[in-house]
Amino acid sequence: MCTLEELRCKDVINIVNGENLGRVDDLQMDANSATVTALILYGRPRFFGILGPRDNCIIGFRQIRLVGKDAILVELGNPSNCTTCTNASLNQQKYST
Repeated sequence: MCTLEELRCKDVINIVNGENLGRVDDLQMDANSATVTALILYGRPRFFGILGPRDNCIIGFRQIRLVGKDAILVELGNPSNCTTCTNASLNQQKYST
């Protein structure tokens, strides 16, 4: 078992291309079954913030391959596998019931 605080300390790595996607910022849960459905990584600044933030990334539970001691390995074959959303739509998902 792993707590959210422990997950937030782990890098999320795409095993397809070796890209470090960042760290877990939040979890998406199904309230009916009380299960985690996705990891949420908020957009990081591009080029020291000059180009604005990247899109937020929601990584589905089925895309997670391994939660290790120091990293979380995910398989995102192409960019469309990582659901992106803006802050507004993320907030809408977070507060809609």
